[in-house]
Amino acid sequence: MLDPKLLRQETDMVAAALQKRGFVLDTARLDALEARRKTIQTETEALQAERNRSSKEIGQRKSKGEDASDLFKRMSEVGNTLKANATELDEIRGELADFSLGLPNLPHESVPAGASEDDNVEIRRWGEVTKPDFEPQDHVAIGEALGGLDFAGAAKLSGSRFAVMHGDIARLHRALIRFMLDLHTTEHGYHEVYVPFIVSAETLTGTGQLPKFESDLFRIEGDTPRYLIPTAEVPVTNLLRDEIIDPQRLPLKFVCHTPCFRSEAGAAGKDTRGMIRQHQFEKVELVQAVQPEDSYAALEQLTAHAETVLKKLALPYRVVALCGGDLGFSAAKTYDIEVWLPSQERYREISSCSNFEDFQARRMLARYRDAESGKPELLHTLNGSALAVGRTLVAILENGQQQDGSVVIPEALVSYMDGTELLKPGSE
Repeated sequence: MLDPKLLRQETDMVAAALQKRGFVLDTARLDALEARRKTIQTETEALQAERNRSSKEIGQRKSKGEDASDLFKRMSEVGNTLKANATELDEIRGELADFSLGLPNLPHESVPAGASEDDNVEIRRWGEVTKPDFEPQDHVAIGEALGGLDFAGAAKLSGSRFAVMHGDIARLHRALIRFMLDLHTTEHGYHEVYVPFIVSAETLTGTGQLPKFESDLFRIEGDTPRYLIPTAEVPVTNLLRDEIIDPQRLPLKFVCHTPCFRSEAGAAGKDTRGMIRQHQFEKVELVQAVQPEDSYAALEQLTAHAETVLKKLALPYRVVALCGGDLGFSAAKTYDIEVWLPSQERYREISSCSNFEDFQARRMLARYRDAESGKPELLHTLNGSALAVGRTLVAILENGQQQDGSVVIPEALVSYMDGTELLKPGSE
C-alpha cells in the first residue's frame, strides 16, 4: 500500500510515477473523497469544540440556578450530527482504503520505461548456449520417452495443466528441491521454514494478491473463506505481520519450499503443452526483510543467490530488468532470470526477484524499532524464486538431452540422485 500522506500531498508525483507502469491514477475520485473527508472532519472538530464550550456553560448556568434547556437542546442536535458524521467518516475512510488497496507500488527510479515484456532490458548473460547437432526435443517428448512424465494420467485425475511424474523424473524433481534448500541454508545463510499451504484473505491482502487478483487464486469455500497459496512468499512474509522486529535481528532471510496453486485465469492458450504453466507446481522461495537503506543491496544479493543455482547446474541463463509496464503489482523493482530452452530456442522465465520496499510492510504493519529514535518504522521486504522447481526440471531435461534420448544429470545433483549420472529411456 502506498503512503497515504504521500498520496494526499504529492498526488501529481504519484500519478506520474504510476503512469510509468501504465496505470492511470483516478485523481478526480481521490480528490472528491479527500474533499469530503476534510469537510466532515473540519465540521466534526468544530462541533466537538462547540460541545466542550457548551458543557462548561451548562455547568456555569447550573451553578447559578439558571435555565440551560436551550443548550441541552442544541447539544442533542450536535450529538446527532456528530454520530452521523462519524458514520460517514467511517464510510469515506473505507472507500479510501479500498481505493488505496487497488493502487500498485511506485516503480523505483531505475526501472526502465516500457509497456510490455518486449521492453525489458537485458542486464547480463551466463553460460554458453550451444545448438545440438540433432533436432532437440521438448521436455514433454523427452520425459514421456523416459517414462517419467504422464500428462494423460494427470488429466484423468485433475484436468489440464497438471503433471504426474514417475521414477527417475520424480526422483530428479525431489533432488532439485533438496539441492536448492541445502544450497540456500548452508551457503547463503537462509533460515528454512515450513508453512501452511492454505491461508486467510487477510494474509493474501498483506502481500498484495487481494483484493485485486482474486481470480488468479483457488478459493476454498467454507464459513471463513481461505485460499491455496500462489507462492510461499505469501505465508512466509506474513510471519512478520503485526510484528516489531529488533534491528539486531535484521536482515531476516527465509527459504521455504511449497507447492504453489494458480488458476492461470488470464493465461488461456498460453503454454498449454507441458510443465511451463501449471495450476500446481513447486518452488523454493527466498524472502528477506531488511532496513530500508539496505533493500537494494539485498535485491542484488538475493538475485545472485538465485543465479547461483543455475550456475551450479550449468544451465545457461540471462537476467533482465523488468520495465514499468511489465512490473508486478507490489514490486518497486524486479529482475527476471530466464533459462535457455533449446526446444524453443529462447530464454524463459525461471525466477522473479523483487524489492517491494515498504509496500507490503505497510499493508501488514511489519516493522522494526529504529535504533536511534526507538520508534517503529516499516521494513522493506523482498522475495525471489530460487528456483521454480518444475521449470528447472524442464531446463535440465532439455539442456541435458542426448541424441539417443538419454539425459545427462548435472554434476551438482549426482549425489542427490544416489550416483545416477544419466537417465536412459527404458531404465526405470
